[in-house]
Amino acid sequence: MTRIFLTGGSGFIGGALASRLIGRGDELVALARSDEAERALIAKGARVVRGDTLDEDVLASGMDGCALVFHVAGVNTMCPSDPTRLFHVNVRGAEAAVRAAARAGVPRVVLTSSAAALGEAHGTVGNEDSPHRGSYLSVYERSKHEGELAAFEAARRAGVELVSINPSSVQGPGRTGGTGRILIAYLNGRLRAFVDTQISIVDIDDCVDGHLLGAERGAPGERYVLNGATLSGSEALEIAAAQSGVRRKVRFLPPRLAAVGGGLVEAGYRVRGRPPPVCREMVRTLLHGHRYDGSRAGRELGLSYTPIADTLRRTIEWAEREGLVKARVSAPDRGYQGTMDGDEHSAKPEQKDSFEKGVDQKPDPPEEELKPDFARGVREGEPGEEGRYSEGEEQLPDSPEKHHEGRFSEGIERNTSD
Repeated sequence: MTRIFLTGGSGFIGGALASRLIGRGDELVALARSDEAERALIAKGARVVRGDTLDEDVLASGMDGCALVFHVAGVNTMCPSDPTRLFHVNVRGAEAAVRAAARAGVPRVVLTSSAAALGEAHGTVGNEDSPHRGSYLSVYERSKHEGELAAFEAARRAGVELVSINPSSVQGPGRTGGTGRILIAYLNGRLRAFVDTQISIVDIDDCVDGHLLGAERGAPGERYVLNGATLSGSEALEIAAAQSGVRRKVRFLPPRLAAVGGGLVEAGYRVRGRPPPVCREMVRTLLHGHRYDGSRAGRELGLSYTPIADTLRRTIEWAEREGLVKARVSAPDRGYQGTMDGDEHSAKPEQKDSFEKGVDQKPDPPEEELKPDFARGVREGEPGEEGRYSEGEEQLPDSPEKHHEGRFSEGIERNTSD
């Protein structure tokens, strides 16, 4: 029996990982910030330590006697009303977990990062070695990239083995956010418009497997992208229709119209003091699209991927049981199963040519531009007065881009330490 420390155990990925660890007989010590999280983790069979991901003393105490740490905790959201929260949890929290592991004598930490941290250029396939484009699509993407850089630097200084797991959009039973939210909206007839972008997905079970294999076989200082399939938005909806028997008419918007519409919706909700369902950074991320290569995890870790049709089928069945979608209007059509071709979803024969050429080569709406050294995590000179994380909301698509002299994390940490 191995004693393992886990953060983020009440979340989607962390909860599935907790169940797997306990199910295979490990002794799990899990961090819980709330009463609800504590109850959920105790019900799974974990020993709970109450505290916050930023409390290094609590983390180190909980990690005492553990052989391994999984740091899964993070904030995954678009359109945040308070961007500083993403910085504190996703950047400072990652650093704190690594430093606490060093204090507790834990030799190895597995970090749940994100494929979004790669920052691959538009129209390219992202992998572990992709050069960062030097700009960010969202506050979330920026926080995950900086969190990964900070964690690796902390591990290097502390002499801790750190392995980063970078999943694409994680889907499966229990997921109601991200692509899962789009799927549920489609099934309920509430997805009136969408963009025919590139979507990359990994099954929740494969994501858990990737974490376990990364802990066992991952090379220290390396990251592993997890991605089971890449497909277009229209293909994803076609598979959802085949698996559910529900077919809805969805209008695919031109990129510029989607960008302007997202900005207008966000502005209207912000004026009323309400969180927007759609915002500029969300649309910008969709228009950029993501194509990831998850083959390294297969070669080096031994990970195998679940067919995308199986992932969507299980998700739809779960959503129906939970009452999240209306009853099916017809029997499922299993004819289009969404076969796999390596790491990329293969289109139906009549779609293949258009799918291969379907990457939009038009430039993205303006992003927050950063100096190339920022993208590589290299700091030059003293922190400037610009670039405070809390002021990091992007400009409207047709307005000037913002330039930053230093890392967001440097700016906000400087201000919060006063």
